[in-house]
Amino acid sequence: MNFFIPATKKVQPSTFNFELSTGKVRFGIVGTNTITNWILAAAKEEERFELTAVYSRSEDTARAFAEKHGIPHTFTSLEAMADSPLIDAVYIASPNAFHSAQSILCMERGKHVLCEKPIASNAAEARLMIQSAQDNGVVLMEAMKPTLTPGFRAVQEAMPRIGVPRQYFSSFCQYSSRYDQLKAGTVLNTFKRDLSNGAIMDIGVYTIFPMVVLFGRPETIQATGVQLYTGVDGHGNVCFSYPNGLTATVLYSKISNSKLPTEIQGEDGIITLDRINIISEVTFTPRNGQKENIMPSIDHNEYYYEIAEFIDLILSGRKESVNNSLTNSLITIEIIDEIRRQTGVVFPADEK
Repeated sequence: MNFFIPATKKVQPSTFNFELSTGKVRFGIVGTNTITNWILAAAKEEERFELTAVYSRSEDTARAFAEKHGIPHTFTSLEAMADSPLIDAVYIASPNAFHSAQSILCMERGKHVLCEKPIASNAAEARLMIQSAQDNGVVLMEAMKPTLTPGFRAVQEAMPRIGVPRQYFSSFCQYSSRYDQLKAGTVLNTFKRDLSNGAIMDIGVYTIFPMVVLFGRPETIQATGVQLYTGVDGHGNVCFSYPNGLTATVLYSKISNSKLPTEIQGEDGIITLDRINIISEVTFTPRNGQKENIMPSIDHNEYYYEIAEFIDLILSGRKESVNNSLTNSLITIEIIDEIRRQTGVVFPADEK
């Protein structure tokens, strides 16, 4: 499967762009799947987002998607869209295996890139992406939505209240609607090894990225998991330790469900999040006190905040988000690489 021919030329971004000067960022879209529809629904709440183009290998798919969302331009060549003066930035929601090469192609043409999580198949690809962003003077940000929401900001603001942090626990277990088809012998994208998919890549990353934002790189990693017949993982659990005595545990699964919340335990209290992927409730419970609701009001679609953050970076001239920094993205994918090494999950991208 080949989505495009890799880029070979580098074009520095223009020093003047009329749309950027008027406070709008013109987006091209790569990927016409469910999450793209969710992103575009949220983008309607951001007046600085201008939807300009969509890329698909299929002209029929591109046209149908364009008609559905009122997109004026379609492309069946990613190179042509990346070269186009019609767009300033690209949102990439293709399969994981193509994130790195497609992002680099666009960045080499001077386009800013908002790339779906996980940022790449592995850390080696992520490093190439980061280098390309720096070389071409563009913004690259991983579209990890929870860590940019008001709920997560409330968590960060409440951290001093828990005292010395002792344990982080997070669970994201969601039985995939495609798992029954896998058991019946039909392998869909979510369970394909050649697309760099599986439980850790699809949903386990949600439990790890916030941990990295809050506490940085762990000192030790101990992982176990179950590998499916396609070569990807179905579920796993991982224990981490930090030099300061903090321990962490994460659970993730695409073959079972869980209703367990996320907890950050300290010597003076506990912060509890109802769900790590969609934060709608955050509470603080002091060691000898009553539970307190610290969740702020939500004024926007959950995906709005990552779009707004990305546009803020572009229009302000800053190159990195604080929470969704390139450092945090790299640490997270390095952790995932080690988890895959311990659980025996190998992608074709690892063998390049």
